[in-house]
Amino acid sequence: MSISSVNPVNGAIIKTYQEDSEESISQKIEQVHQSWLKYKDTDFKSRGNLLLQVSKLLIERKNHLAELMALEMGKPLKDGMAEVLKCASVCEYYAKNGAEFLSDQVVKTSAAKSYVSFQPIGVVLAIMPWNFPFWQVFRFLAPALMAGNCGVLKHSSGVTDCAIEIEKVIVDAGFPANVFKTLVCSSKAIPKVIENPYIKAVTLTGSTEAGQKVAEQAGQLIKKTVLELGGSDPYLILADADLEKAAKICANARLINNGQSCIAAKRFIVVKSVAEKFTQLFKIEMESKTTGDPLREENDLGPMARAELRDELHQQVLKSIEQGAKCILGGEIPKMDGKHAYYQPTILVDVTKGVLAYHEEIFGPVAAVITAEDTEDAINIANDTNFGLGAAVFTENLELAEDIARNKLAAGSCFVNEGVKSDPALPFGGINQSGYGRELGMFGIHEFVNIKTVYIK
Repeated sequence: MSISSVNPVNGAIIKTYQEDSEESISQKIEQVHQSWLKYKDTDFKSRGNLLLQVSKLLIERKNHLAELMALEMGKPLKDGMAEVLKCASVCEYYAKNGAEFLSDQVVKTSAAKSYVSFQPIGVVLAIMPWNFPFWQVFRFLAPALMAGNCGVLKHSSGVTDCAIEIEKVIVDAGFPANVFKTLVCSSKAIPKVIENPYIKAVTLTGSTEAGQKVAEQAGQLIKKTVLELGGSDPYLILADADLEKAAKICANARLINNGQSCIAAKRFIVVKSVAEKFTQLFKIEMESKTTGDPLREENDLGPMARAELRDELHQQVLKSIEQGAKCILGGEIPKMDGKHAYYQPTILVDVTKGVLAYHEEIFGPVAAVITAEDTEDAINIANDTNFGLGAAVFTENLELAEDIARNKLAAGSCFVNEGVKSDPALPFGGINQSGYGRELGMFGIHEFVNIKTVYIK
């Protein structure tokens, strides 16, 4: 069996790969486990130095890695380079802070000595998507390696070359052989991988449906999981918001990775008194973005990752219009040569409860504008979702904004007057159908360790 990567600009096959056999996958996992038996006893300083070397190599190779992303999933070069540099920064972050996060925590009890120790658990399986081919992997891999774990990666088949390059970086940085391996296989191989006794935990970033399947199997096997799943992030624009600033931030937040991001803004909930003005400004910002070949630096947006994903998105738009929404920008597949995956930035207004765009995740450059009566109504609409990944609120009243962000919005990350984004120092993850567990920060490195009590009488 083979898998292929396809250029979304023209539908051409970039490269075809022979899939790993079931036997080959088992051998790779065993190699990683054998490596872990030694690697787990290395010290924090040596692990940190190796992560710093990874950071250095990523920076040196950023142009090449960005070009790979442009070819395999359509990310513009400037965005690809920014992604690689962010991966370098997370390696530096854990190299600097990992030892402190994992140091023993003394607890006073009746014992002569008692403390909590954080010990590595073994081989972690990462199942990762195509939309951020490097960042999704490194936000798991950097803390895992710093904690003394090892990893195997089942990446999305469409970005196989990116997956192979990640393994090369780890090898070239000087890590011991086989601390990290890429599995070249389809999703059909995943159940057998999870079943492997050397796999101690699973981290998945992907759809809610994929998370349900992985959680079910891992739960039956009593294996720890961290799931970062879909989102339909609400952005609340209140009556006193700086509308020009909000419109610019909201457009950029909707078009992160051409809208193909779990934490991209999805629903724009605008208080009625400023809805018309905000929508005008928002449209200006959205239509100012240029869409085209991701290898050309002047373009803001490339194609979507695959033509079938674009076609699914377009059907969501058409269904929403059929249900009562109005399209004021885009909403059409561009007439261009070849089997491309382009879709123009699109805005749907008059989106109300019962319309598809109100309820479902829209994974592409399509914004849903929802009008709220007042602030309380905006909060209720924001929380009227099965998801709970990120949320943002725009207002000049910072005391009110902090109260809404801290206490009122049901999401894993809530931002004020800024678009939702991940940061190496802050925990990242969701609630409800957006998943559970956290990546990044101190909380992220503690997800896949044995939090061990040591008690000495």
